[in-house]
Amino acid sequence: MAATRLGDVDGVSFEVAKWQHVLERQGHEVVFCAGALDPGRAARGTVIPEMHFAHHLAARATEAAFDPESEPALVRAEIERLASPLHHRLREWIEQEGLDRLIVQNAWAIPMHLPLGLALTRVARETQIPTIGHHHDYWWERERFATSVVPDLLEEAFPPDLPTVRHVSINSLAADDLVRRRGLPSMVVPNVFDFDQRQPSDAASRGRALRAELGLDHDGLLVVQPTRVVPRKGIELAIEMVARLAHPKAILLITSPAGDEGFEYLVRLEQLAHSLGVDMRYGAERFRPDPDDAVSEALPQPAHSLVDAYLAADLVTYPSFYEGFGNALLEAVFFRRLVVVNRYPVYEADIRPLGLRFIELDGAVSDEAVEQLRTLLVDADARAAATDLNFELARRHLGYDRLARALAELMADVPAG
Repeated sequence: MAATRLGDVDGVSFEVAKWQHVLERQGHEVVFCAGALDPGRAARGTVIPEMHFAHHLAARATEAAFDPESEPALVRAEIERLASPLHHRLREWIEQEGLDRLIVQNAWAIPMHLPLGLALTRVARETQIPTIGHHHDYWWERERFATSVVPDLLEEAFPPDLPTVRHVSINSLAADDLVRRRGLPSMVVPNVFDFDQRQPSDAASRGRALRAELGLDHDGLLVVQPTRVVPRKGIELAIEMVARLAHPKAILLITSPAGDEGFEYLVRLEQLAHSLGVDMRYGAERFRPDPDDAVSEALPQPAHSLVDAYLAADLVTYPSFYEGFGNALLEAVFFRRLVVVNRYPVYEADIRPLGLRFIELDGAVSDEAVEQLRTLLVDADARAAATDLNFELARRHLGYDRLARALAELMADVPAG
């Protein structure tokens, strides 16, 4: 698998881990190539720092590509210059590993690294290796990529139209857009979760430990926001919801980092929380995505996994305005937690029709949603009925069995050159 980075607290890295697990269970050997790899993948991976979207040369070229003031010929020349060595090193990696399939993870969808997308396209074209493009979010879904001075490069590589490439979209709306914009069909493979795994045997003690660390006892209210801090996550709605609940011992805990799109949004959230009297804790430095990940010496001790946050939570907020699908939503369902969800477009199209029951927002916090939540927080039977129903429906429609069927078909049918 090739990507810009693998191992951060982001949906692409989480979903790659699921694909890896299922592919290995089906008997495939999986190796990686990216600009950064987490410790769990490093042993069977190749790190090429220039593949990371944050590499200074790639970032500069990509920024220029979406700046209307840039000179197109100069931008194109720089992207070509950076793509050439990547092209060479990717060919070497494919040959050295003896790959019989290539899976490109989002590097052909969102143009965070234009030289890498171009290099991967040309490698796939030249080698004619059977390839799967797993596309998590397309460039036309982000306003900042709406205007480019090199539209021909987007047309060539984001994603490419090649006979040996089969495309995968993670939701039906994206698949429809891909056909409409590029004339390319794709298989819809949604985000999934392993609903057949066991709940942690020490769940109760882990949940109590985190609550105690936060200063919460049994009658406190812990609201967990398990997403990165970027504006499309709609975290201001979570703050308003907690404020309107008016619970005397409520904490809103943010578990994942800010910084991908700057820190201004986090500052605005902190100001809003202060003005509304909400005890919001930004705890990203305390959490790692997986309980088996090595704890960095740079982290204060003890560090927690995101699992601990779910185990401690009374409520999970997921008020996003836009999501490619919804990893954290599925995780909350697995841990049988109440969820407040904003009705973002993919939720409306692909998740809500499955029959799952959440406290729903429609772009704003309503009186109805606040009262519904208050009722469920004090009615244990109604809460259990809703969360148990969600678990069973998600297990049936969004579990690993669905991913296994899709990957078996893709690996068998992806065309060879």
